[in-house]
Amino acid sequence: MATEANKKSHKDWWHHSVVYQIYPRSFYDSNGDGIGDIPGITMKLDYLKKLGADIIWLSPIYDSPNYDNGYDIRDYQRIMTEFGTMEDFDILLREMKKRELKLVMDLVVNHTSDEHPWFIESKKGKNNPYRDFYHWQPGTDGHPPNKWRACFGGSCWTYDILTGEYYLHTFTEKQPDLNWENPRVREEVYKIMRWWLDKGVDGFRMDVINFISKVPGYPEGNFIGDGQYTDGSKYFINGPTVHQHLQEMHEKVLQHYNVVTVGECPGAHLKDAELFSSPARKELNMIFTFEHMDLDGGKWTPKLLNLRVLKRFFTTWQQGLYKKGWNSLYWNNHDQPRIVSRWGNDSEPYRVISAKMLATCLHFLCGTPYIYQGEEIGMTNVRFSSLADYRDIETTNFHRDAVNQGLPLDAIMAAVYAKSRDNARTPVQWSGQLPHGGFSEGAVDVSPWIGVNPNYTHINVEQALSDPQSIFYYYQKLVELRRQMPIIVHGKYDILHEENTHIFMYKRSNENGQELIVACNFSQQPIKIDDNQLSQRLRNHKQVLISNYEQEGKEDWLDFRPYEAWALETA
Repeated sequence: MATEANKKSHKDWWHHSVVYQIYPRSFYDSNGDGIGDIPGITMKLDYLKKLGADIIWLSPIYDSPNYDNGYDIRDYQRIMTEFGTMEDFDILLREMKKRELKLVMDLVVNHTSDEHPWFIESKKGKNNPYRDFYHWQPGTDGHPPNKWRACFGGSCWTYDILTGEYYLHTFTEKQPDLNWENPRVREEVYKIMRWWLDKGVDGFRMDVINFISKVPGYPEGNFIGDGQYTDGSKYFINGPTVHQHLQEMHEKVLQHYNVVTVGECPGAHLKDAELFSSPARKELNMIFTFEHMDLDGGKWTPKLLNLRVLKRFFTTWQQGLYKKGWNSLYWNNHDQPRIVSRWGNDSEPYRVISAKMLATCLHFLCGTPYIYQGEEIGMTNVRFSSLADYRDIETTNFHRDAVNQGLPLDAIMAAVYAKSRDNARTPVQWSGQLPHGGFSEGAVDVSPWIGVNPNYTHINVEQALSDPQSIFYYYQKLVELRRQMPIIVHGKYDILHEENTHIFMYKRSNENGQELIVACNFSQQPIKIDDNQLSQRLRNHKQVLISNYEQEGKEDWLDFRPYEAWALETA
């Protein structure tokens, strides 16, 4: 049953919330061992409260061999030793409740670690009671059941010599996929969820939750690349029973707690999002889509962003889910490069101004905004000089495959600099203090688990808090505006000047006649829009809500400076 800690003041409280994501390993190291930890998070709660966050989402803190940085879970009810103890977690939760902060846990149940007791039992024999907890297949003529390529490269299947069969893993061989068609698996997952919810956590971010259903028979996909592997994604993403499983999860677990759920759903489109997040269907509250994250090329083949395509994406989702489902709004997370380096400009003097522009664009949309650690101070991508400095398994696998394909090192490094997940995973830069930017408490001789971005000397929290014009205080104001103005949370969205290649402009309105207009220049160039009627409306605005430039005496609101952004209340 739901605990008192789970009872909220109103239904759908997460509509009005702003989420801050923490990647614990890189957030703050309280004991000087080079690894961020749970006590370190507790020490920084007042900072997060000052920013204005309502919900803290923690990437996995469970016991794990750490092959994929915690997304390979060995024990769902123990804390990873490097992060602290369950007592440390209980203290964190208690301190969050004191500050009226809510906690969302990462739920990784498409797969476990190969060191999880279920999988260890499953490998012991074909008649073991846990055999059907995973996907085991005999293969054909000494070959895997199919040639599906895993998400992180290589085959989706690994051979087990003891039983002479292959097991399925859509990510790495250390992350075998659970068989969700087995009702015992589902009930074990529900027990884990209830255990954490009864502890007082406020919801779950569900890792690749739309992978949990596989098409029976594991049909072959279409060949990709050099023909060694096939794309089997249509057979293990948004599978035939995924909605049935989520509805059962809601019935047996979620409906008994007033909590928030967000599903990470790669490959999900608008129609999928409506199915997942429609309140009437009783599945999830919202999902993370990746369509806008794929607009600047493939994972390792980056290209320039086409702003008109980005605008069409947001317009489709803003209008398509309006009063049907709910949007999650994000630029950054632990799997994506830093947005100011990606679609802004991380060179001075444009880093601060373009980071504020990107924040303006996102936070006035309808949905729940997510801020990823360091985003609020404008942290940038890192350019380590050697591949040995990178820790991400996806990056190292890419390097291996690219070398085998004969790709030159400079091309490999260019792709890594642009798209590696480690761009998001360098330690939070708390100060300009040598040698590690204030990340490790008292550590001098111990290096962090991954290197700190060298620009910590001028990009850091201490600097941001001392500067009233910093990115931090701009985010703080955006969060406060959202809290004060229901139109930002619930208003209708309309795109303006949709075909402009540099300016993203949109309108928010409600049935009371209130209207906001938001405009963002995604270009380093000065841009002018000729629209006399709109120009007159803007000149007669009621108030300037926020702007990343000084606007005193501004005459023409359609005459944009580089990366200029503003939001006006016009009616």
